[in-house]
Amino acid sequence: MAGRERMGSMDAAWLQMEEPANLMMITAVLWFDGPLDRERLRTVVHERLVERHPRFRQRVVPGALGAPHWEDATDFDLDAHLSTLRVPATGGRAALEAVVGDWMGVPLERSRPLWHLHLVKGSPRGDVLLARLHHCMADGIALARVLLSLTDPVEDAARTHSRARDEEGPKALPADAARTSSRTRDREAVSRSNAESLSAPGWMRLARGARAAFRKGVELVQEPILAGDLVREGARGAAALGKLLVLPPDPRSPLRGPLGTRKVAAWSEPVSLARVKALGQTLGGTVNDVLLTAVTGALRRYLASLGAPLEDLHALVPVNLRPLDEPVPRSLGNRFGVVFLRLPVHLEDPRRRLREVAKRMEALKRSPEAVVTSGALELLGRTPAALERVVVDVMGTKASLVATNVPGPRQPVSLAGARLDGLTFWVPQAGHVGLGVSLFSYAGQVTLGVASDASRVPEPGALVAAFLDELEALATVAP
Repeated sequence: MAGRERMGSMDAAWLQMEEPANLMMITAVLWFDGPLDRERLRTVVHERLVERHPRFRQRVVPGALGAPHWEDATDFDLDAHLSTLRVPATGGRAALEAVVGDWMGVPLERSRPLWHLHLVKGSPRGDVLLARLHHCMADGIALARVLLSLTDPVEDAARTHSRARDEEGPKALPADAARTSSRTRDREAVSRSNAESLSAPGWMRLARGARAAFRKGVELVQEPILAGDLVREGARGAAALGKLLVLPPDPRSPLRGPLGTRKVAAWSEPVSLARVKALGQTLGGTVNDVLLTAVTGALRRYLASLGAPLEDLHALVPVNLRPLDEPVPRSLGNRFGVVFLRLPVHLEDPRRRLREVAKRMEALKRSPEAVVTSGALELLGRTPAALERVVVDVMGTKASLVATNVPGPRQPVSLAGARLDGLTFWVPQAGHVGLGVSLFSYAGQVTLGVASDASRVPEPGALVAAFLDELEALATVAP
């Protein structure tokens, strides 16, 4: 990809949102059961990131009238994007969380391609890979899949799935072990859908494409992910936009307020998805309902510990609009919207809280909000940065946190010879939202990650502990 290429308008929107106290970086932490060989890691990164996706070797430059462009970095040096850090072996999880939080507040070097990988040595349980990537490169689900393309199935998983891969024809990216198989009739259905949608208005094309893509991956509904099933017909788009514009600001709470440059992070030990699923079956909810109910209860416990009012809060939830069963395009890019999920913090009884979460989620599934906000982000990317910040900040007052819920591989994978034990992942908190909560599933387990501005939630580990307590509380509720 020689010369310059104009940045897509939605990608430009995320570039323009960045401020010193609110960096638009996607952060991932992957931990392994042993040491990672740096040279093997370097080779894999070169082959599967740098060579496969041009954005990893391009820098951002201003274009005519300030419109940003992508430009090949002729002086690209892979070693400048792959550094080694060390944490004291005696520091445990706290030392690792401190390192991650510190780097969350450090902007990426604008004169280089906007990504960096830190190989963290010294953790007693194994090496850790900290990835920082700018949101203007791609959305969170796309970048999660790209990072997981660095991995390979472990030997037992490779044997289990070798016959299925042979039957499917050409090998998929390693990250796609997380997806259900694609069948010929599904590919033809999507092709027909794409052809039919060319003459439709933009937001209707997005709605149809998301519905068609999600019909192919019905099995993914069983994973804890908020994806294309939240997209319905776009005919109600105008009403949805009006609803978003008149949505009142979230109530005042310790979660909202001015942000600083210091960030903090914490994450849980992995939780069994089978256990979460069993809770849902007992109480009458999906895996996703149980996890979101536990997050809501954790927020309630945390606010109660500070003597804050226990009022409902909105979570901004990114919704994928890209087909989940197709490879991430070489050019990456953003293809997602957001919905505002009102969390029933005011409800004390866990069972009632779960029913209310399920009810509100069901309402969102019939809403075109994700497509509407996707279109709004496209438009904002074409406006001056100052105007965009005003609009984003106004929308940011209507939520108290960003919540992401992403599926990873269902089978164990390895990277550079080391088995992946677990991972967590955060998208940036746009609109001066100071709290991000992430749920990431992998190999039958799910991990909660909390990232926050230190002036809003100085001890994110307290929310992690409250989340685990809420799961225990749900286990004691009679069906």
